[in-house]
Amino acid sequence: MLAARPERPRDTVRSSSARVFRLLDAFNSAAKGLSLTEMSRRSGLPLTTVHRFAHELRRLGVLECDPDGHYRIGLRLWEIAAHSPRGVGLREAAMPFLEDLYEATHENVQLAVRDAHDVVYIEHIAGRRAVGVRTQVGLRFPLHATGVGLVLLAFADEALQDEVMNAPLAGFTPKTIQDPSLLRRKLADVRQQGFAVSDRQVTMDALSVAAPIRDAEDAVVAAVSLVVTANVSPTAIAPAVVAAGRGISRVLRNAGMVLER
Repeated sequence: MLAARPERPRDTVRSSSARVFRLLDAFNSAAKGLSLTEMSRRSGLPLTTVHRFAHELRRLGVLECDPDGHYRIGLRLWEIAAHSPRGVGLREAAMPFLEDLYEATHENVQLAVRDAHDVVYIEHIAGRRAVGVRTQVGLRFPLHATGVGLVLLAFADEALQDEVMNAPLAGFTPKTIQDPSLLRRKLADVRQQGFAVSDRQVTMDALSVAAPIRDAEDAVVAAVSLVVTANVSPTAIAPAVVAAGRGISRVLRNAGMVLER
């Protein structure tokens, strides 16, 4: 199970748009259906404010409500999100390579981008008999702990790397890197070898191998990975992952695509 998002303190969020976003941010994979009271507690907004916004968002199709009074994210919000150029263009370019990678391995295949200090998964193909993973589309995870995150952090600018190093590095297993000096050496290895290995940093039964995806300006804008059981040799699957990353990069380069980063 994913850890539940901590409840937000009640503070002075003044603009309506900021309060609406805070309300929507109360939902996550561990809280897909919420009552008005739960939405108020998780968002830190007054119950009267939550009631007013929830009613309006339901009318617009952004939220849906079941007969028991539990709200969930509506399809209208998914429709709007689907128009994000960074997600749509990248996914369209990547899908043939993700599917090929899955057919060749029958393991979990992931596509992710960076948002501030987090990695955000924008595509996931689950292996039917592969190791269980926490990944789902839209999930955020700290950069330092995952294979895709290590790739995106390794090729990020030094200022962002320093920000990550100077903040607490969350631990998920005894293998999670929480020492900034060790993380710096890990990122140097990623840049040198051209792929990242996250060995049991998220769960003790899995490792991931990830490779960079570059746009038409040769900037690393995304990462692709395989997640396998921890007893698989990373070097055995790295060539396939790197080849997928290069294939997606070639499509972006030939299309002249420059993605936000």
